[in-house]
Amino acid sequence: MSLGHPLVLPALLLTAILVVWLVPSALGIISDYSAFFLLGITGAIFANSTGAGGGVVFIPIFNQLGFSEAQSVATSFGIQCFGMTAGAITWSLHYRREKTDLHLWQSFAPIIALSTVGSIMGIWTVYGADLNAPAAVHEVFSLFSIVLGLGILTTVYLLKPGRELSHLLPLDAIALAVIAYTGGIFTAWLSVGVGEMMAFYLILRRYDVMMAVAAAVVVTALTVWAAAPEHFWLNPNAYWQVLVFAGPGAVIGGIVARSLVGLLSARRLKAFFGFWVLIIGLAGLPSFF
Repeated sequence: MSLGHPLVLPALLLTAILVVWLVPSALGIISDYSAFFLLGITGAIFANSTGAGGGVVFIPIFNQLGFSEAQSVATSFGIQCFGMTAGAITWSLHYRREKTDLHLWQSFAPIIALSTVGSIMGIWTVYGADLNAPAAVHEVFSLFSIVLGLGILTTVYLLKPGRELSHLLPLDAIALAVIAYTGGIFTAWLSVGVGEMMAFYLILRRYDVMMAVAAAVVVTALTVWAAAPEHFWLNPNAYWQVLVFAGPGAVIGGIVARSLVGLLSARRLKAFFGFWVLIIGLAGLPSFF
């Protein structure tokens, strides 16, 4: 990551402005909350490297800190508004800069357009109808993630690589619409879901793995911004002291992630995604048992 990146300076300035303007006891708050800056970086790196969203990092930590469920989800959404947006911009710049050489990315824009509509419809179905998460949704999603992770690892280590798809097929368009809508519902409840489900399907269907991750990051970014009115206006529950530090940290993590992914081969990136999704699932199992 270069200090000349267009998002680095705004992130640092935003941190300084928010600390001085919003926080009266700036020095004391810095001492208490500065660790969240590193949390934001860490969560955003994993989220923007896999497309699986940062909620899996943030939510367990916030629960351990005694946040209410509403505070945990709202704060996670807020951090992702920073980190996933930075990642989405970075991935999109990569696509625009090199799209003439990226023939496997021809379905990038159509996938984003289709999946974003479905995801936003799903997330606002939950908010508009005031649908509460089923009691076992965390456990179900954990088991679901384990299956996804194992599925990806199976394709990496047991199946022979095949020809990658470049154009979005009609069957995949229908499947993605359903997946995005379902993922939007999970995201409304857990602040994670749509990116993970999208990336898994696209990788399983043999679309370019880097394109799959990039598309999932962009859709997740647009989804969390679509949820912003719910969490910051209609039912504001975000923990702003945490957001002030973790948000700008997430911007840096979102920028770094694309460079890290660029160092991995397609096979290693698939394996990284598979192991990360498997960890997501295993992290939720203690409450299941």
